[in-house]
Amino acid sequence: MKILMVGSGGREHALAWKMAQSDAVTQVLVAPGNGGTAVEAKVRNVPIAANEVESLLNLATEESIDLTVIGPEAPLAAGIVDRFQQNSLKCFGPTAAAAELESSKAFAKDFLTRHRIPTAVWTVVETVEAGLGFIDSHHFPLVLKADGLAAGKGVVIVHDRAGAEHTLRDMLSGQAFGQAGSRVVIEEFLEGEEASFIALVDGETVVPLATSQDHKQRDDGDRGPNTGGMGACSPAPVVTPELEHRILEQIMQATATGMLADGRHFTGFLYAGLMMTTVGPKVLEFNVRMGDPETQPVMMRLKSDLARVLLDTVEGRLDQVVLDWDQRAALGVVMAAGGYPDRYDKGNRIDGLERELPDHIKVFHAGTDYSDGQWTTTGGRVLCVTALGDNIHTAQTEAYRHVPDIEFQNAYFRKDIGHRALKHETN
Repeated sequence: MKILMVGSGGREHALAWKMAQSDAVTQVLVAPGNGGTAVEAKVRNVPIAANEVESLLNLATEESIDLTVIGPEAPLAAGIVDRFQQNSLKCFGPTAAAAELESSKAFAKDFLTRHRIPTAVWTVVETVEAGLGFIDSHHFPLVLKADGLAAGKGVVIVHDRAGAEHTLRDMLSGQAFGQAGSRVVIEEFLEGEEASFIALVDGETVVPLATSQDHKQRDDGDRGPNTGGMGACSPAPVVTPELEHRILEQIMQATATGMLADGRHFTGFLYAGLMMTTVGPKVLEFNVRMGDPETQPVMMRLKSDLARVLLDTVEGRLDQVVLDWDQRAALGVVMAAGGYPDRYDKGNRIDGLERELPDHIKVFHAGTDYSDGQWTTTGGRVLCVTALGDNIHTAQTEAYRHVPDIEFQNAYFRKDIGHRALKHETN
């Protein structure tokens, strides 16, 4: 089997690495890939951007690709799966209509309300005046979200009216998030602990992956600006077996069933960002692809043949799939460029990646390039140092033990990834 992986981040590196381990896979092409996928066994980078749909379609045809797997959300929202299906090519991911669960937060909130899936009280506005009307009738803090895709950064928590009005004007004017903010969802702030719940869906059947927990804020103690994610761990102890059953039935299965009822058959990874409130789990947001950096620890724990599983999902055999997991925990620490998520330098030399690592450690690349035997930085999130351990504490210790071995100018990382999960282990 020959596979095409679309994307260039840490998520794509982890998925390509895992699929290349399959005995059924001869080669994984990654478009465009990064400095990590450039050196993986059975993996080859192809210089085609993730948004170049027609070029990717031609590549899949010319290379006789058996399965294309889409990593990021933008090409899914743009209809890449629809184009591949029109050409009788197997492509893992939702159609553009199904991807609207992520590409429009207003659509997602309306969907949740119509299908009685638990979420925060909300409204969607296109004017400052309408927004202030909702704001003035609710308690702070409140959450403002750009309706469209904003690379995981279109969410702002506001604590007073002045801040809310300023943020609302900034979003609606296009200054903050461009066209993505032309409509703004305003919702109540939910108290509790967050977790990521990701499942495979083939229309009707839903098979959950291992639970995980992201760390969105840039700085220790969950402070600072929102980012694409500064680290993750798996499992998420806050999701007890009882809660997992409830989430699977009341949220994930209800979503798959609701999408079918709406004529938007969903195939792919369905990701629910959840808040564990005092009255139970509520949906914060949907993604229609794997999370980054949740993918890295989750893939470290997956023992099943990912390539075969994704092909089974596309071909409608998910009801026959039983996933096998490493019982150890996994934790990943993102090493970012100083200044991220705002302005940061690129092109800095990375040292320490040539070292041999034990089997329970893997460094996944995100914003890197590899040329003439040297890695350099190309993005805000550069690497994710990921470790397996008997529990979260051991995995955390192992990951942080290896972080200092890697060096690049102005490297920045949180020093407390897994802190929420650790509280559950020690209680």
